[in-house]
Amino acid sequence: MDGDRVEIDGGIMEGGGQILRVSTALSCLLGLPLRVRRIRAGRSQPGLRPQHLSGLEIIRDLCEGKLEGGEIGSTEITFTPGKIKGGTHIADTKTAGSVCLLMQVAMPCVLFAASPSELHLKGGTNAEMAPQIDYTVMVFKPIVEKFNFTFNCDIKKRGYYPQGGGEVVVQMSPVKELSPINLTERGTVTKIYGRAFVAGALPIKLAKDMAAAAVRCIRKEIRDLYINIQPVREPDDQAFGTGSGIIVVAETSTGCLLAGSSLGKRGKNSDKVGIEAAEILLRNLKHGGTVDDSLQDQLIVFMALAKGVSRVKSGPITLHTQTAIHFAEQLTKAKFTVTKSEEEDPSKDTYVIECQGMGMINPNL
Repeated sequence: MDGDRVEIDGGIMEGGGQILRVSTALSCLLGLPLRVRRIRAGRSQPGLRPQHLSGLEIIRDLCEGKLEGGEIGSTEITFTPGKIKGGTHIADTKTAGSVCLLMQVAMPCVLFAASPSELHLKGGTNAEMAPQIDYTVMVFKPIVEKFNFTFNCDIKKRGYYPQGGGEVVVQMSPVKELSPINLTERGTVTKIYGRAFVAGALPIKLAKDMAAAAVRCIRKEIRDLYINIQPVREPDDQAFGTGSGIIVVAETSTGCLLAGSSLGKRGKNSDKVGIEAAEILLRNLKHGGTVDDSLQDQLIVFMALAKGVSRVKSGPITLHTQTAIHFAEQLTKAKFTVTKSEEEDPSKDTYVIECQGMGMINPNL
């Protein structure tokens, strides 16, 4: 059997947990035995961290597969997938490891399961180095559902760095196949809204300061739109630990959603948190793409699986996106091309990511 294992170098390109997420999800979907070496080779703490291990374990459990080398610090794993089944699955990072990244790895797999699934994902909901759960719900969800599936995401409890303790429950039904998407018209910005939050020991004033700073920053560039950023204090029974942050979303006339977000931390001025989120949003609006820099790479696996040609106009291609494309092409029969967008004025750094999807069919339906 070992002769047929797909060999993945986990140390190239972006060289992080993303390679593991993309390759194990696709291995599970395609029934391809996998070996990943040099896992997170370039990171300050190489090898599997708790959130990566939880991601591998949920994939293993989803398809009753076999995982070897699955321990913290391991730099090599082998994975032999079985048949994807639905039902209830629990993944717990036991840290502030991101529930959104757990969702990223599991979601493509449960779409092609035999029956509906319920995923209980535990860890950090608003954590550094990962999408915040608010981003997942406000931006990722409505856009990824254009591939012609729906899911429900219930935030039971929010969890923050360093202890985590958050929980979200994701429910979804399997599909026969995914439709391709065409996101090539940015349109004009029609709405800007968001939420600034505090939880635990922090006063609501911090949320108000973050929101006000973000509004002031956006106002300098966009004068004629009402900007609605709600300051909120998370109810104590719905949050574990202390945290703060902000997300600001722009909606366009063609239904595009682009965002900027930032997290508070000890010693970081709340104005700075708000300005950071606003500047990320403005930067995403400047490049003329239909998706922001965080969404780019999250769509690649779905484009690869869809039946037909998907097109997404984006800003400069991130290393995460290049990495996802590389491994999606290595594992599936999907073909990607990235071209500089011509019709834009030359000052804009706009690209079109095109993919001839492999047309994955759910064998169970």
